[in-house]
Amino acid sequence: MSKKVLIIAGDAVEALEVFYPYYRCLEAGFDVTIAAPSVKKLQTVLHDFVDGMDTYIERPAYGLEANDAFENIQPEQYDGLIIPGGRAPEYIRLNEHVPTIVKHFFDTNKPIAAVCHAAQIFATIPEVLNGRELTAYIACKPEVQVAGGTYIEQNLHVDQNLVSGHAWPDLPGLMKEFISLLEGSVVEVL
Repeated sequence: MSKKVLIIAGDAVEALEVFYPYYRCLEAGFDVTIAAPSVKKLQTVLHDFVDGMDTYIERPAYGLEANDAFENIQPEQYDGLIIPGGRAPEYIRLNEHVPTIVKHFFDTNKPIAAVCHAAQIFATIPEVLNGRELTAYIACKPEVQVAGGTYIEQNLHVDQNLVSGHAWPDLPGLMKEFISLLEGSVVEVL
C-alpha cells in the first residue's frame, strides 16, 4: 500500500516549497493530499533576494489546487506531514484544525518536513518543540525559541521525526531525509 502524505498550505505558500515536495512525493509513488482552509485554487508566491534590499521580495507565482479542507482531515490516515513556508503559515496556524493536525504527527512520531516559515505554526503548539532542535528561516528564530525549541544555525537539520530546512534551496536534502524517514531507512545527514 502506498504511503499517504499530507501537505498543509494556504494562499501565499512559497511556490518552490510546495511544488518540489508535492512532485517529489508523487515521483516516489506516494498518495499526496494538499489541504488548505478550503478546497480551492491556491495562489502561490515566489520569494527572492534583490541586491541592496535587506529582506526578500514577493511575486505571484502559480496556482495550485488544494483538494481538501483542514476541517475534513483525519491525520491518523496519513504517514507523513509536509509544511511548506511562505506567508501561508502565519495565517493557517490560526485555523482551529491546524494545531490538532500538526500535533498528531509529533505525538505519533510520524515524519514531518518543515521548511522556512513553517516554524510559525509550531508557535501555536509550543509543547511540540519542548527540548527539540530545528532550523527555519532566520526571521523565525525568535518564535522557535519562545516555543521552547533550540534554533539550529544550519540549512538542514534532523531531530527524530522532524526534518527542517532553512529555505527553498535546502529542499533536495529535506526531501531526501523526509522520504528516508517515511520509508523507514537511515540516511546520512547532509
